[in-house]
Amino acid sequence: MVVSKYRKLCFEPVPDPGLNFESFRRICDNGFGDGHNSYAHSVTWFKDHLYVGTTRSNFCMLKLSMQMLSVELDKLAIWPVDCPETLDDLYKLDRCAQIWRYHPVTQQWQRVFRAPMVTGTDGQQVARDIGYRAMAVFQGESDPEPALYVGTWSPGRGPGPLIMRSLDGENFTIVSEYGILGLPITTTRLLVPFKDRLFTSPTAAKGGKMNTSGVPVIYESRDPAKGKWQPVSLPGFGDPENLGVFSLCPFDDLLYAGTVNNQGFQIWCTDCAGDPPYKWTKVLERGGYRGSLNQIAVCLRPFKGALYVGSGIQNGGHDLVNNIGPAASELIRIFPDGNWDLIVGSSRDTPDGKKQPLSGLFPGFNNLFNGYFWSMGTYDDWLYVGTYDASGFLPWTLVDKLKEPACRLLPQVGVEKLQKNRGFELWRSYDGENWLPVNKQGFSNPYNIGIRNLVPTPYGLAVGTANPYGLRVAVKEDDNWVYVDNPRGGLEIWLGSQQDANENHWTKTE
Repeated sequence: MVVSKYRKLCFEPVPDPGLNFESFRRICDNGFGDGHNSYAHSVTWFKDHLYVGTTRSNFCMLKLSMQMLSVELDKLAIWPVDCPETLDDLYKLDRCAQIWRYHPVTQQWQRVFRAPMVTGTDGQQVARDIGYRAMAVFQGESDPEPALYVGTWSPGRGPGPLIMRSLDGENFTIVSEYGILGLPITTTRLLVPFKDRLFTSPTAAKGGKMNTSGVPVIYESRDPAKGKWQPVSLPGFGDPENLGVFSLCPFDDLLYAGTVNNQGFQIWCTDCAGDPPYKWTKVLERGGYRGSLNQIAVCLRPFKGALYVGSGIQNGGHDLVNNIGPAASELIRIFPDGNWDLIVGSSRDTPDGKKQPLSGLFPGFNNLFNGYFWSMGTYDDWLYVGTYDASGFLPWTLVDKLKEPACRLLPQVGVEKLQKNRGFELWRSYDGENWLPVNKQGFSNPYNIGIRNLVPTPYGLAVGTANPYGLRVAVKEDDNWVYVDNPRGGLEIWLGSQQDANENHWTKTE
């Protein structure tokens, strides 16, 4: 077991031990029996059920997106997953996104929604939604009770993303126009309640742009059921280098926003007082003065009086479009007075003084392949961080074609050893400074490349994974690559609890 060695603190009273790998039980595998369900892209608790929104065939979409962005794939011996070669063939796949819900008492899953087919921009039938990248429980002015709101992901040939709403968790209605406000975008990853309003910001656009939309604006609605939204920030907060708003999070009676910025993310906040656009204050810039290697503020989470920021570089820690990276992610915490600490990362001089990682851990929890800290969640007074692990590509990578120092160092470490240990990592901390690994091998599935959601529930901590290695994965047989069925491909859902991991039931924690 690894314990952060920089500062060991004594706790009185001794805290509950927190969750370890043995505390978790898998409650869904193989993408609900459909390997095309790649990402548990949105997870939330609603009406005594765990809801999961899927995104489908992510690696097939990624392969063709790379081609659209003129990114060479010559460092791969073969694409890891059996995918169509053309966009026309991609649209022949069943990419209709799904929403599932789980009842811990009965331990039963139920699919409650599947995206319909609609007429696309080329006149052909296309999946209306290929993913559900955001979910939130919110009660607006027209809602008689808290409702489940869902942000959809439209394919490039689709008419645009929507906001859906459900009062009972079974019937979903459209409550926005295409493009949410008629915008030329494809999705949002943000639906965040704060001060009786629901906030969002566009995330992606056509042309393979999965993380920037060209509309770096935050919108709010007091009544999303009526489709009423208005902008509450200037584009990019007035800085054209801010290419998108990637994260939003309430903390200390303020709303915080994290950006995508190739010079390093920025953090902004507002009290949402007065008439919009609100007065926003810049809290941190240049990725905590690490620059481009902290390209995106991927996730934000309050914990014990501070806001924690997990960073990353798009495309798993190596942005081939903008030539940023490769580099592993950092963890920073910001206090209400604006002071900040480096928790996990690289020591450096900054305008705010010398910053050293208080955990004693280097970027990526000492793992170069942790390209981003993808999700954070709090449960029983512990903070949990889930990573994206880029080593999932190693079995298909031509190591000798990588840039220095990767082509030199990887063989020294041992490529086969790295391949055997691939998979996301999950870490936890009681004080934010001392960290313990919960698991470093994708919960024993090397195809689990990331933890996309960590959601506390009355029955335990829910973990939703990204596993895009369905349906068929490339393997080498007699020096030839062939695609074979992969029963371990497809998203997984795990539930962690101190008391129930080895039982055949779940107990509600009051």
